[in-house]
Amino acid sequence: MIPHHRFDGPQDAPVVVLGPSLGTTLDLWEPQLPVLTRTWRVLRYDLPGHGGSPAASGSARDLTVDDLADGVLALLDRNGLDSVAYAGVSLGGAVGTALALRAPDRVASLVLCCTSARFGTAESWRERAALVRAEGTKPLTEATRSRWFTAGFADAERYLDMLRGADPEGYAACCDALAVFDVRDRLGEVRAPALVIAGADDPATPPSDAEVLARSIPEAELVVVPGAAHLAAAERPDVVNTEITRHLTTRWRTA
Repeated sequence: MIPHHRFDGPQDAPVVVLGPSLGTTLDLWEPQLPVLTRTWRVLRYDLPGHGGSPAASGSARDLTVDDLADGVLALLDRNGLDSVAYAGVSLGGAVGTALALRAPDRVASLVLCCTSARFGTAESWRERAALVRAEGTKPLTEATRSRWFTAGFADAERYLDMLRGADPEGYAACCDALAVFDVRDRLGEVRAPALVIAGADDPATPPSDAEVLARSIPEAELVVVPGAAHLAAAERPDVVNTEITRHLTTRWRTA
């Protein structure tokens, strides 16, 4: 399924695909647009049941991160894009890792932000999926606030509204996908030069998870962002924008 998506920036520029986290929409990346669109054509997309994308069709409980990566590949094919850079937050980062493994010639540069090669336990994701299918996303709001942001972040409600607006089945299907995602033994196969970004205060994917990615991916570097939790790109765009633009400018594989 090709996800809902949007292009911004000059049409003849190299393309950077931006993947959102679970519970957010493509608007998660708005703080990065003014900087990235000076140099690159930015392609953002929505996860199933988030923003403008419908919930996954068929048996949603069978959704995998590889399926989400295949949706991005279909999006690239539809738009005639042979090689792109990819940056993703959390689940969006997992999609980027899967994309780099499934189609290594299509990913010229990779940014993995507040993500992991394995997210918690399958049981915790199955429990969250069951809760959301029964009661919607509202019961997750306060726990999500403390995962996504450090205390006192002024713009939290803007992002929590994205969570509140997510389709319960689409959100739950993405939880099911995370429950079975585990690429820890395949990170050495990633060929794209990678930047791994961690929020120093991220309780969901802590810096120790980022260290595993940076240590295991052959061409990877690690940046830890102070004063940021799970949505570091939203909370500290000053640091994240600088690091992403530096990486994309200097680490773009051309062959």
